[in-house]
Amino acid sequence: MPELSHRHRMLVLAICCMSLLIVSLDVTVLNVALPSMQRELHTDVAGMQWAIDAYTLVLASLLMLAGSTADRIGRRKVFMAGLVLFTIGSVLCSLAPNLDALIVFRMVQAVGGSMLNPVAMSIITNTFTDPRERARAIGVWGAVVGISMAAGPLVGGLLVETVGWRSIFWINLPIGLAALLLTLRFVPESRAPKARRPDPVGQLLVIVLLGSLTYAIIEAPTSGALWTTGFGVVALAALLGLLWYEPRRDEPLIDLRFFRSAPFSGATVIAVSAFAALSGFLFLSTLYLQNVRGLDALHAGLWMLPMAALCFVCAPISGRLVGSRGPRPSLLIAGVAMTVSGVLFAAFEGETSNVTLVIGYVFFGLGFGFVNAPITNTAVSGMPRSQAGVAAAVASTSRQIGGTLGVAVIGAALASGIHASAYRDTFVAAARPGWWVITACGLAVLVLGALTSGRWARATAERTARLLESPEIRETVDVRAEDRSAV
Repeated sequence: MPELSHRHRMLVLAICCMSLLIVSLDVTVLNVALPSMQRELHTDVAGMQWAIDAYTLVLASLLMLAGSTADRIGRRKVFMAGLVLFTIGSVLCSLAPNLDALIVFRMVQAVGGSMLNPVAMSIITNTFTDPRERARAIGVWGAVVGISMAAGPLVGGLLVETVGWRSIFWINLPIGLAALLLTLRFVPESRAPKARRPDPVGQLLVIVLLGSLTYAIIEAPTSGALWTTGFGVVALAALLGLLWYEPRRDEPLIDLRFFRSAPFSGATVIAVSAFAALSGFLFLSTLYLQNVRGLDALHAGLWMLPMAALCFVCAPISGRLVGSRGPRPSLLIAGVAMTVSGVLFAAFEGETSNVTLVIGYVFFGLGFGFVNAPITNTAVSGMPRSQAGVAAAVASTSRQIGGTLGVAVIGAALASGIHASAYRDTFVAAARPGWWVITACGLAVLVLGALTSGRWARATAERTARLLESPEIRETVDVRAEDRSAV
């Protein structure tokens, strides 16, 4: 690819950030609209869980496939296809006549979304070849997540109150079309020198694992033990299938040897924990503020502004701290703050007092603002450069898995304890197990952040890097592949 001017590179970065903005904004805006959607579509808590998880589930399942496909057939081509699908899905969501249609259209959105963020990151990495300039570009990219967190509750609340919940999907239309036209004009095509081969069996096993596990959790309060157990068994079988099949492929969808690196394994679990806490936090907060306190969507968004503002302010601070001191300080701050917030709501019913409600939101915003930056850094710590992209993709997938499981688990806990006839009176008690789950997620961030960022953890990452780059290992794998083909 020819060297681009500084101005052209900045324009490419802006286009990629536009795609991240609509994907990230879609999550925070939707949460504020949940009670309005629930009333109009006549659904229960499980229905609202599926409205969120249908999106994150498909996104988590397809992120790595989209990234490898873009490397193979062209990043700009896949990125543009993602913009088209995401925009069309957004329009369809705004027209959904019922919950089932909304869930299907959210899945269309997610297929498009899976082609945006990982591919955009590949475009940025390929465009900014200077390491320092690339680091600044990735910092700008990360700040967009903070902007979406800060703007989401306010934008969503304003749109829901003035136009209606369907309008939250309309904002994706002008941004998506503008990004599409700008991509066509200014983003150059690029491909990986050696793209990874497809792994359809591994991809299918991942979809079955995530889909059956999510279904079992969400439907557990209403579907009965037999049905739930059946889907749990399917999820376990898919997991065992992945563990057996993936090590036997030369180019697996998920290279299980990565998990021999303590920083990589820690970053994966931290990402799941942090984003499970975030999705559950937004889910419980939105339903409480609007359905229990009786606030409209705009005022509910204003109540959540302290959390969003802290996320926005702390994210770049955490990025600089990671650059100068490593990931450990950011992870410890994040773990402590998220744990304190969870305990405040779980043990002291912090939502019932205005003062403690704001304090809880401030602590959670502080914690989540610090946790996002070190996740990718920790995941790729010590990895060979040739594997860094795959490691980052696994971290991104873990974020979406966490978001999916957070809504599923915490929503199921809420649904099992709440009584429709006395919704307001039973909500706080029914939400307590969910707040304890969020507390446990904060503790996981704290403990794993301490364990997987020290000298021992770095040593395991170095050993894993040598293993992944070892010619002897590659020759062994090739011999095994030849033996299997001969059989």
